[in-house]
Amino acid sequence: MIDGLLSSNIQTAMKLVSWNVNGIRACIKKGFREFVESEQPDFLCLQETKAHEEQLDLEWVHDLGYHTSFNDAVKKGYSGTAIWSKIKPKKVVLGLGIEEHDQEGRVVTASYDDFHLVTVYTPNAQRGLKRIDYRMEWDEAFLAYVKKLNRRKPVIFCGDINCAHKEIDLANPKANKKNAGFSEQERAGVDRIAESGFLDSFRQFDDGPGNYSWWTMRTNARERNIGWRLDYFWVASKFWDRVESAAIRTDIFGSDHCPVELEIS
Repeated sequence: MIDGLLSSNIQTAMKLVSWNVNGIRACIKKGFREFVESEQPDFLCLQETKAHEEQLDLEWVHDLGYHTSFNDAVKKGYSGTAIWSKIKPKKVVLGLGIEEHDQEGRVVTASYDDFHLVTVYTPNAQRGLKRIDYRMEWDEAFLAYVKKLNRRKPVIFCGDINCAHKEIDLANPKANKKNAGFSEQERAGVDRIAESGFLDSFRQFDDGPGNYSWWTMRTNARERNIGWRLDYFWVASKFWDRVESAAIRTDIFGSDHCPVELEIS
């Protein structure tokens, strides 16, 4: 009887994976396809694809049963996001519906029966915080967008938000307090996400240090685990009872980011 119950639970659990692949064509050469074929998540959210859909061979993806939705940047080889799902979405929306924010292919929304799934690649504030004003405009517009969606049905949003929220979320917080990804302005933006009824899923399960999802390619940072936690699954609090687990997949290589995952019932 217990075996039967376990089997039933396994069948009803769904795995969601988010991964900044830092160029999907490059990542495919470094094990991305093998990862997808082996794990076959029910939902796969990608950021920084750096390729237009027509530049990719997707036959193998569709053979696995995925429905694919891409939001490509106007500029080729830059940014870009996608959602691949085994369940066909009821509706797909590309971008925020704001022209000034929708040139870089940073958001895809896929709507299903009982939740919206949004993937996002948040703009980097850049060295010297040169783009911080735009970043703050983006944060405000994106949060307004997901809050509006969340009024209709629960939202899960995921991706590279280009910010380590707390000091525990990067290896060297004191040295980075005025740098992109850990400035007071960006961290306050993440505070507003948490104050708006969304839960940082990983931190609901693990409040310990040393959990990162991005490492610079320089100085053997990944081997030394000198990293940042930039990749998240945020879940509407009203949907939290459906969440079973959250994890950072540091065992998976192929990009300067590793995948993060969420399991829901």
